[in-house]
Amino acid sequence: MPEIRITPEIAIDERELDESFVLASGPGGQNVNKVSSAVQLRFNVAFSPSLPEPVRYRMMIALKSRLTKDGELIIIGRKFRDQNRNREDVRARLVELIQAAAIAPKKRYKTRPPRAAKENRLQHKKKRAELKRGRGQPRDD
Repeated sequence: MPEIRITPEIAIDERELDESFVLASGPGGQNVNKVSSAVQLRFNVAFSPSLPEPVRYRMMIALKSRLTKDGELIIIGRKFRDQNRNREDVRARLVELIQAAAIAPKKRYKTRPPRAAKENRLQHKKKRAELKRGRGQPRDD
């Protein structure tokens, strides 16, 4: 069974991909009216058995605006004039999206500013306040 290797741990079965070929817009002359060179790739992120749960979750969050109600990702390729290059392009874009989701974000550790930084900030505030206080109307004493 043919599969697309994403990372050493993740591979997607090609049967999970639904490709349809449609007429492309743009340059190509009469050929664009006759040949279905644009590719529409559909991949069900929500129910794919190939995706580990953390990767699926990150994809669902990151690509929320690009998914259908059923959790399907639709990628359209019409960059090139021939079908095979458009097909390779949409598959490469799918692989990039999954690879980006496969990278777990670094855990953030809480840090505190050093005492010297706090003191420096307060000194700067005092200087600014003094400067602004001196800008008022002159007083008649």
